Amino acid sequence: MSVRVRYAPSPTGHLHIGNARTALFNYLFAKKHQGAFIIRIEDTDVKRNVETGIDNQLSLLKWLGIDWDESIDREGEYGPYRQLERLALYQDYAQQLLDRGLAYKCYCSSEALEAEREALKAKGDDKLHYSRKCLHAPDQDAPHTIRFKVPDDVAYTFDDVVKGSVTFQSEAVGDWVILKRNGIPTYNFACAVDDHHMAISHVLRGEDHITNTPRQLMIFDAFNWERPQYGHMTLIVNEHGKKLSKRDETIIQFIEQYKNLGFLPEALFNFIALLGFSPQSKEEVLSREAIINLFDENRLSSSPATFDKDKLAFINNRHLKSKSLTAIMALCLPYLKAENIAQHEDTSYIESLVGVFQDRLVYGAQIVDLYHDFFDEAFELDQEALDFLHSDEGIVALLKHVRDAIKETDTFDADTLKHIIKSSGKATGMKGKMLFMPVRIAVSAKQHGPDLPKMMHLLGKDRLIDRINATLNAIA
Repeated sequence: MSVRVRYAPSPTGHLHIGNARTALFNYLFAKKHQGAFIIRIEDTDVKRNVETGIDNQLSLLKWLGIDWDESIDREGEYGPYRQLERLALYQDYAQQLLDRGLAYKCYCSSEALEAEREALKAKGDDKLHYSRKCLHAPDQDAPHTIRFKVPDDVAYTFDDVVKGSVTFQSEAVGDWVILKRNGIPTYNFACAVDDHHMAISHVLRGEDHITNTPRQLMIFDAFNWERPQYGHMTLIVNEHGKKLSKRDETIIQFIEQYKNLGFLPEALFNFIALLGFSPQSKEEVLSREAIINLFDENRLSSSPATFDKDKLAFINNRHLKSKSLTAIMALCLPYLKAENIAQHEDTSYIESLVGVFQDRLVYGAQIVDLYHDFFDEAFELDQEALDFLHSDEGIVALLKHVRDAIKETDTFDADTLKHIIKSSGKATGMKGKMLFMPVRIAVSAKQHGPDLPKMMHLLGKDRLIDRINATLNAIA
């Protein structure tokens, strides 16, 4: 059997981290088994559909590095790929179930159904199932839904890729609506029909869909169709172990937000792939190609996947470090321009700016905060710094030589400053730690930090001279 898997978003919102994981795992599964990955648009919830929902999802999946074999923009032999374009198919199958006595028309109003549910609640009934009031009702020319007649005393068992054997009893499910009054199918009915007609071999989705599975199996069995194999991935939880909620503002949850902040798509691909999957590798920072090669559905976790913000930051930072300085400059520049930072500076200054923060940078937009922190931080020498500056008589001469050379130079860039430091060391007999550490302290008040010449270039000539003079006064 050829492998065919699908990601089936509804256009009711933009691409969420959980949906992106579902798409990614289906994509990886298809890649591993040389199968096909299909994107089917489940747009039957017309009241909640968002105009830009599908375009947003598809463009962001491509940005992440996830591609597909069939969809609305890549027609295959199993289309159309929008459910609203398949209404006649669902209506035909609903009629077949009616004709066979496996479904019936329900004429109950929404008010009557609500009253029935409230009455069951009042009695303390824990199964708020439809009473089958319309099961034998005579045919009427009146608005109606079509309900599936759930078989009595049937166990629906399936072998879940993640959870193993799972069983639902039919009595846990009341007769459910398969076709609404407007002729539009409900989710579970359309899903089962489409999975069959699109020859879907495996259904990999989130754990919150597991209770939908028995209803879909009922449709497969009613038509004697071959069932797909199901796999339900565990929930994504926050650091407190609570299910990830779109109302949880402590976690950024939409892919577009990460893109806008300047996260790298390959890093997000990497991070999402580890949400519920443990590759047979000690390394967590992995390329897209490595993840595809390592993917194994048997290593999908049966425990909830924790959204670890620190791990995401670490992975994105590591991917950034593998980039060239030119690439990181291109990533950061739009954020600097948006804040009117370094608008009139030359390329060498921007290079120094990005080079200074490259190791600390987690995402592109962070360059603005790092810039402000760097320039807004007060220049104050602590006692440890002062003690070091008093540790060698040659330090005063060194700092004066560096200061005077900076004053005299007409070329002010990182390479020139590097030359000034080295020539000052030769002139004063200072070298190694006793050369670079005093200069670093004198310009930054810190004993450790980023590339010294680039940092000095970033500070500017006037600020460097002022700080060295302040340091010399402090140790006089």
